[in-house]
Amino acid sequence: MNPDFQRELMPHSDTLRLIGALDVVKTKLSQAAQQWQLLDDTGRVPASPPYAELIQHAADAQILSHAVMELTTAWARSAHSTSRVGSAALTHLATAATLSAFAAPHFAETAETAFSLARSRNPTDRQYAENRMVLDHATARAYLRRTSEALRDAVKELDRYLDLHRFFPAPVPPQPSPHRL
Repeated sequence: MNPDFQRELMPHSDTLRLIGALDVVKTKLSQAAQQWQLLDDTGRVPASPPYAELIQHAADAQILSHAVMELTTAWARSAHSTSRVGSAALTHLATAATLSAFAAPHFAETAETAFSLARSRNPTDRQYAENRMVLDHATARAYLRRTSEALRDAVKELDRYLDLHRFFPAPVPPQPSPHRL
């Protein structure tokens, strides 16, 4: 087998391990984007938005972002990230890392605005704050969804690689020579 092509082959177990880790984080991001709601059942901002719940969204988004950053960093440092497939996966991971970093500040802004609503007396100021809160929360959820999609795209790259991988023998590490000089 051509040595350059053999260098391109990533161990099957490493690829499966990364896919598994990406799937776990992707699912958590997708679930958070769906479950973390601001509006009540009627589609309105609650009279007293729950600050504690909203600030928890920010904290949890930061934890999810950290997980994405860790996966991206680990992959970027691996020798596999320089292969064609590894680089394509890293492109999606880099996008996911960037997008995930934007979600937590928007959730934090939502919580801060919710906290300030309790002190708001002017109906116009309250309406402006509610609108800003809805936009910040929706934007944060969109960042979580887009992060999940970027991770999904990285998994697709790696899945395609695994489909091709089955046609090639696994790289065999060089054996030490039995004869020493």
